[in-house]
Amino acid sequence: MTHTFTLRVYYEDTDMAGIVYYANYLRYIERARSEAVRDVGIEQLSMRDDDGVVFVVRGMQIEYLRPARFDDVLTIETETTALKAATMQMFQTVRRGEEVLFTADVRVACMGLDGRPARYPAEIRQKLAVLQG
Repeated sequence: MTHTFTLRVYYEDTDMAGIVYYANYLRYIERARSEAVRDVGIEQLSMRDDDGVVFVVRGMQIEYLRPARFDDVLTIETETTALKAATMQMFQTVRRGEEVLFTADVRVACMGLDGRPARYPAEIRQKLAVLQG
């Protein structure tokens, strides 16, 4: 399943040339990942409070292909490409229409509140599997 999230580029997102500031892509894809897990029924605050675990980004490979600009409508596609006991791999694409502007291959880990790696709780893992393509 590919999850889609849409947003508009605001003036505050851009540099002096009207181009999206490079670090804002990371904010956009974070929002999209958060909405993807919410849409499959995972409440991150409950996950933290009830299960004692949180999601953390462990690593990321990114490619800036074309610039997004002020007032563009962007679609972020998120697909889970691998799901293991304590990590998952998510591939995210930022598009303007059909044009691919940015891609990210994101490794997300499960971490206990003590800062140590942890396995995804069974119920969470089952819900995450819905996002797997």
